[in-house]
Amino acid sequence: MTVPTRADIPRASRVVVKVGSSSISGDGAHRIDTIVEALSRAHAAGVEVVLVSSGAIATALPLLDLEGRPNDLATQQAAAAVGQNVLMWRYQTSLDRFRLLAGQVLLTAGDLENATPRSNARRAMERLLGLGILPIVNENDTVATHEIRFGDNDRLAALVAQLIGADALILLSDIACLYTAPPNEPGARPITEVAWGDDLSDFEFGAGVVNGVGTGGAATKVSAAKLACTAGVGVLVTSADLVADALAGQFVGTWFAPNPDAVTLSTGPVGAVGATVD
Repeated sequence: MTVPTRADIPRASRVVVKVGSSSISGDGAHRIDTIVEALSRAHAAGVEVVLVSSGAIATALPLLDLEGRPNDLATQQAAAAVGQNVLMWRYQTSLDRFRLLAGQVLLTAGDLENATPRSNARRAMERLLGLGILPIVNENDTVATHEIRFGDNDRLAALVAQLIGADALILLSDIACLYTAPPNEPGARPITEVAWGDDLSDFEFGAGVVNGVGTGGAATKVSAAKLACTAGVGVLVTSADLVADALAGQFVGTWFAPNPDAVTLSTGPVGAVGATVD
């Protein structure tokens, strides 16, 4: 169904929710229970939900006695391998309260930009959702050398939303909404609505490392929102603490209205053996 406003999110058929490393690691690890509870409530109401979760590397840091996010690629990949295992265990342990099963889906942005792996990923995701399983998506950091250095899961979440034909995308952050400038600067004003085609060039959106553990920032969320909205997916940016309100259609966060004339990304028919036509 079409989700023209945030109030329509509870009536969506499919919703993608993305959460960043800084919201669920370290002192924020308790938010996993908060997020799982909100997703489980939406699932019980008949909404098919996909979670895109960062946090593998950040989760591994204390386990590997690393003081901060490693700079060398090999250590980042090793940390991702360890942290992904623990992260999924934490999610599944929380989901057990609601008798829900998680399914791990590791992708690279490149997987969703090329026809054959994109079709295979779509088929697997459709089957997981059909089985009533909560897909939990993350970048495959052990092989995605470009993404692990410069990528962000906001963009991956936008591509996943397109992949499965989601009605809405919720990007969870550390702040309640986006601002016209960094919120600690004088004169910064909250942005509650962004109409399709609005010019945001006069606004200043920050980017970079968040709390020393995750990459991203407001700029990546705006970029991802534009990508998803172009494909007709409405996007809400808000705090991880407000995930329940977001899924309930409450007036929270920054809403990006979808393109009324949706344009989807496509590379044409797939000709590989064993793949479906895209």
